[in-house]
Amino acid sequence: MRFLLAAIVAWAIAQVAKVLISSFQLRRLNLRVLADPGGMPSSHSAIVMGLTTAIGKYAGITSAAFAIALIFSFVVMYDAAGVRRAAGRQAAVLNRVVQDLVHMRGMQEAELRELLGHTPVEVLIGAVLGIAVGLIL
Repeated sequence: MRFLLAAIVAWAIAQVAKVLISSFQLRRLNLRVLADPGGMPSSHSAIVMGLTTAIGKYAGITSAAFAIALIFSFVVMYDAAGVRRAAGRQAAVLNRVVQDLVHMRGMQEAELRELLGHTPVEVLIGAVLGIAVGLIL
């Protein structure tokens, strides 16, 4: 349970921070960010690094569990900042193409979601949050 606690607390703090930051920027309560991908900080990074840090703290950094968790964390964070962000950029380009087609030929298509991933800073802040929670708990 002690492994899961750090991960869950790190995730919860990241989600609350995401709501607070977004609500402050929009000057109104914005709970929609809880369901949207992306945003500051990355809760994906926070949860995996919270788990990894707790495993390192309690099982040791030379344990197989820590090695597995660390590799898993790198994959998740790379996906959050790399693959999903690139997919978001492609969605933005496709949305512009669709807009051009609407103007030229009257074709109608639903827009693709563009904000799919995190910036490297969002991932880094989430990872630092997860590490901090893992060390404190």
